[in-house]
Amino acid sequence: MQPIAISTLTICGIEELPAQSGRRVSHVLSLLDPDWPELESFVAYDAHERVTLRFHDIIAPQPGRVHPTQEHVAAILAFGSGLRDSALQRQQGHLLVHCHMGISRSTAAMLTLIAQVHADEDDDRLFERLREIRPQAWPNSVMIGFADAQLGRGGRLSAALGRHYAHQLRAQPNYVDWMTRLGRGAELAMAG
Repeated sequence: MQPIAISTLTICGIEELPAQSGRRVSHVLSLLDPDWPELESFVAYDAHERVTLRFHDIIAPQPGRVHPTQEHVAAILAFGSGLRDSALQRQQGHLLVHCHMGISRSTAAMLTLIAQVHADEDDDRLFERLREIRPQAWPNSVMIGFADAQLGRGGRLSAALGRHYAHQLRAQPNYVDWMTRLGRGAELAMAG
């Protein structure tokens, strides 16, 4: 796959959206909880294309909550394909991917899109790229697992995710307590 004509990549949380309004965002991928109200922040943005997916940031099914699915990741990859297909219609672009906090769902989605574009790149380098965009990234492991399978990476992306988690725990030790409280012990175990 050829790189998309997107010159700027941004990941953020909902509270950061107003600050992005003057940055000429051309494409937005919103990952929201199913019951979250429509966001008013985008009214202040220039004309842009936006896709919204709604599911919870969880890694194990929970009653009354929408678990990330293969279909959600397929929709993210379809969004990426749409960016590629429309690349000739623009000279540059600014892709903004956000979720509630800009830590988990959005970073998993951005990693998926980066891996889609850079199909031959080393998996650890993909996570380095992600940290350059969003240093606090802690991608949702379920989403990365689906991306790994759908991109045909044979488990390499998920293995690199474990190394990424280990890097993040060294850089931000407070993540151990935070992820434990969020019920993300399985991801902490991936860090080895």
